[in-house]
Amino acid sequence: MITVTDSAAQEIQRLLEGSDDEAHNALRLYVQGGGCAGMTYKMDFVTGSNPGDKTFDLAEGVLLVVDPKSYLFLNGVTMDFKESLMGRGFVFENPNASGACGCGTSFSVN
Repeated sequence: MITVTDSAAQEIQRLLEGSDDEAHNALRLYVQGGGCAGMTYKMDFVTGSNPGDKTFDLAEGVLLVVDPKSYLFLNGVTMDFKESLMGRGFVFENPNASGACGCGTSFSVN
């Protein structure tokens, strides 16, 4: 399961509403090799899901979709959105990670 906080869901909905492509109704969350710790969190706006994707309803008509391979690394993650004097952005708490970079955008697993 992936947990999305209310503040993250609201930000995703706000971004989707401001998107140039009105057909987009979902945020695809996935991991990709790279970053200083080995794996990087990535996000794209998409229309719907693909066969085999895990889908999570965030708000009225807004979905979070995750492909099966990424879900292996993201199961149990909490996705939050934070604003502070230092900046604003999505923050991930990943119990599967054995290490992370200082900026929080990449992680490693054993």
